Amino acid sequence: MRRHVAAGVVALGIAALAGCGSASAGDGADDATLTVFAAASLKDSFEDLAAQFEAAHDGVDVQLSFAGSSDLVAQIQQGAPADVFASADTANMDKLVADDLVGDPRDFATNTLEIAVPPGNPAGVETLADLADPDVKLVLCAPEVPCGAASAKVAETAGLDLRPVSEEQSVTDVLGKVTAGEADAGLVYLTDVAAAGDDVEGVEFPESAEAVNTYPIAPVVGAAQADLAQEFIELVLSDDGRQALAGYGFGAP
Repeated sequence: MRRHVAAGVVALGIAALAGCGSASAGDGADDATLTVFAAASLKDSFEDLAAQFEAAHDGVDVQLSFAGSSDLVAQIQQGAPADVFASADTANMDKLVADDLVGDPRDFATNTLEIAVPPGNPAGVETLADLADPDVKLVLCAPEVPCGAASAKVAETAGLDLRPVSEEQSVTDVLGKVTAGEADAGLVYLTDVAAAGDDVEGVEFPESAEAVNTYPIAPVVGAAQADLAQEFIELVLSDDGRQALAGYGFGAP
């Protein structure tokens, strides 16, 4: 099964945020920087949300830092300044909860895996089982990364021994290997296939239902911009926020 997937962009209503924007102005939030650490798979959707948040909050600059969830957890554990953390799975968020480094996490989206192949699908990958073929150059996320954990789960469920030529630290790195022609296939999220447009083709597989990732978001304890952090989280959880996420292929929690 082969298909091209195009990304959809959903515009948010700035007027819907006007209430919280005016409240921030009264709290002296002008010329403030809100630092958001987010899973790499959230890049496009969170860039949209950040732009809308800034438009509704005069003087607020949202600084986004994207990487694999496990790398972001390590940075926060080492004291990197962040106000908000959005993870691509609950396991990595739970590490910060155990260390008392974040407030109560709230689920805001779900995502599932899809096989990404170069245009034309030169290796003829049509099923998950095809990825076990030693002639197929496969790239996966490392096991500690949410997409890697999900890949391991679907492989185990299907009874497959997947042997990638490389393991990457973020889902965007896996996608990059495929788009650069350095791999015949990679397991990424369906949202990444959508965002890549014509640079890749997506191959759906039924086993993906066995490893649905739930995305939680939480304020970082001791955040410099605690009030703004909570407002940004509320935006992500709002109907407008979920509509924007859905436009990029994310499911509801």
